[in-house]
Amino acid sequence: MPEVPMRAIRVLATGGPEVLEHADVPRPVPGPGQVLIRIEATGVNFIEVYQRTGLYPVALPATPGGEAAGTVHSVGEGVSAFRPGERVASTSMTGAYAEYGLVAADRLVRIPEGVTTRQAAAVLLQGMTAHYLVSATRPLAPGDTCLVHAAAGGTGLLICQVARKRGARVIGTASTGEKAALARAAGAHEVIIYTREDFVVRTKDLTGGAGVQVVYDSVGRTTFLSGFDCLAPRGMMVLFGQSSGPVAPVDPQLLVQKGSLFLTRPTLNAYIATPAELQARATEVLGWVASGALSVRVGAAFPLAAAAQAHRELEGRRTTGKVLLLP
Repeated sequence: MPEVPMRAIRVLATGGPEVLEHADVPRPVPGPGQVLIRIEATGVNFIEVYQRTGLYPVALPATPGGEAAGTVHSVGEGVSAFRPGERVASTSMTGAYAEYGLVAADRLVRIPEGVTTRQAAAVLLQGMTAHYLVSATRPLAPGDTCLVHAAAGGTGLLICQVARKRGARVIGTASTGEKAALARAAGAHEVIIYTREDFVVRTKDLTGGAGVQVVYDSVGRTTFLSGFDCLAPRGMMVLFGQSSGPVAPVDPQLLVQKGSLFLTRPTLNAYIATPAELQARATEVLGWVASGALSVRVGAAFPLAAAAQAHRELEGRRTTGKVLLLP
């Protein structure tokens, strides 16, 4: 059977955004247990930046991307749960910066009525991340206070909403007044504009000196160590990203000195490891979107060919909400 071409982004060598090349490649063919998706929207995530720069090594050449939504084009041998034409989404796709992508059938979820494919691509990864962070990594309860860094980012806006749903007090950080307003609209009770005031001092002021029960930090190098000073005794530092760069090694004695603290570095894959857990988290998150209980902000959408510009905007922290690529 002759190869069918498609457009995709290819990375031949690590480097800056300029290494993201728009090219013709063969359209993949689903193997046993796989589903081929015609992609309508692709979620852009920091992990692709880390892979592009070589921080997270991947075999090259490669097409980046794991999160996308669209419709089933065809299925491989042994797949009976999905049929062509169904609207689906996944965070585990192979080569999602493309017109078509492959995914294992047990890593695929259906998009419910009331949710668009763009919404699904914008919310699935970050929505499930917010879900596990506030319900499993450090379950929030009424009376808890959390500090959310990058509160106007895609994940930050969702954490603010989900944390507030659980009855917690939410303190966010943001770089500008505009971003602070978005975080407040998403449910943050207070937002610290860290370019104008010290977030540690302000967090202590807002908590009467007590500190917060948990810090959700996706920023990394520039916020990480100071975040420990925001925690109450036996509080938890949850480092789940590093948009400003990797953090330095930590001496466990620091956790003793700061008040018997906990430190964890979770990833979404560990919290959707089984098909049952994936379906449970995705169903709840997409159900919230369908009912209007969870708002999804698409901050920017770029044509697939403009993937390099999407990365520049994301790395420059000039975006709010989710960044999408549209094949």
